[in-house]
Amino acid sequence: MFLILYSIAYSIVFRNWSPKIRPEACSCFISLFHGTPAVFLATFAIFSDQNRGFSSPNTKTQNLVLDYSIAYFLTDLLHYLIFFPTDVLFIGHHLATLFVFITCRHVVFHGSYAILTLLILAEVTSFCQNVWTLATARRHDNQLAAKVYSNLSPYFYAFYSVVRGIFGPFFLYQMGVFYSSGVADNVIPRWLWVSWMCVVITAIGVSILWISNLWVELFKEKKAKLEKEL
Repeated sequence: MFLILYSIAYSIVFRNWSPKIRPEACSCFISLFHGTPAVFLATFAIFSDQNRGFSSPNTKTQNLVLDYSIAYFLTDLLHYLIFFPTDVLFIGHHLATLFVFITCRHVVFHGSYAILTLLILAEVTSFCQNVWTLATARRHDNQLAAKVYSNLSPYFYAFYSVVRGIFGPFFLYQMGVFYSSGVADNVIPRWLWVSWMCVVITAIGVSILWISNLWVELFKEKKAKLEKEL
């Protein structure tokens, strides 16, 4: 499905876009069909399980959501390997994310409550991020894109900062407290949940660094614009 969506984006939706930004736009396109749907699907899968918990077994619905996300990340990983093979950061991110999803889905068959909650926190900002990314790519040659970028940036940055800077670390702390107690070691080996924690800690750290740099750039742009007007 995601390969077909990517092909449609590349051959039809963005066929008139510059070859330099066309692949990135296609990546955003398939992300639009993953991020927000994944939030609703994961939320439904979590709350439909009355026995949900950090060590609870995966339900069929939760496994389907994991499969859905695995399919997306495999497709987007292929995109980076073909068009941006030197982008080690994103390739590493996708490989690490796939490791977490695949081990939860196909190795231990437990822990989807934690993984899907993290998925919700990661993807709840994806719609704004994809619109912002597309606007950023065209803001220098399209007036509408420039307006969307200018108006959306502060709100997207604030939303992203709260989710990744507050809610993400808070849930990660709860996750760490539970798993470190050892009560889940019989269903999720210690080496595995430690690996999950390392992946998530790294992802949150990189996200905070990324959004911090964007805030700095935004303030610089606002300052330069104000000085120009004065």
